[in-house]
Amino acid sequence: MKGGFIIKRFSIFTCLLLTLFASSARVATAKPATFEVDDEHFSMVFEVMHIGYAPVMGMFRKVEGEFVYDEESRQLISGTLKFQSKSVFTNHEKRDNHLTGKDFLNSSKYPDITFTVTQYKATGKSTGVVTGDLSMLGKTKPVELHVTLNKAAEYPIGHEDYTLGISTKTSLMRSDWGMTYGLDPALVGDEVKLRFGFEAVKDSGWF
Repeated sequence: MKGGFIIKRFSIFTCLLLTLFASSARVATAKPATFEVDDEHFSMVFEVMHIGYAPVMGMFRKVEGEFVYDEESRQLISGTLKFQSKSVFTNHEKRDNHLTGKDFLNSSKYPDITFTVTQYKATGKSTGVVTGDLSMLGKTKPVELHVTLNKAAEYPIGHEDYTLGISTKTSLMRSDWGMTYGLDPALVGDEVKLRFGFEAVKDSGWF
């Protein structure tokens, strides 16, 4: 009877050790993962004041990007977002043609607007500040994005892969990139408010 009790205790102890070892092994082997931006679930809105009356709102309809993120340590190691400047849309064809011309985005010469991550700092359990370089019109300037991680889980429908849901916002002065049309007189505001949200799917190649 005593021997059976000892064997039972030994079995429980062994199971606990194996469980702890398995957990430690998972942590030890955890590594950064690549997440690809799902362009079908990406929405980006910009806002610029028009002659002081009301903001004009628009979006870029074509974007691609990916980033490398370590969920265990909450480190954003690298990342890039690329917008096609020609894809700008404000629901007004004449205005859109003007925006893609030399006065603004000069899309024929600069087809891409690129944001490249340089640093990430967590500010809360699901919030942080991403610092990066925004390249536009041949100039590169630092920009800070305020980021919120809305959800991290396996997708419930469709691809069913592990997915992050992210919201972010920032503002910038377009004149910093040499886009000065309409500033004097004040026809078009200098400040551009940006807000976007997207889903990013984990690359299964990292499993």
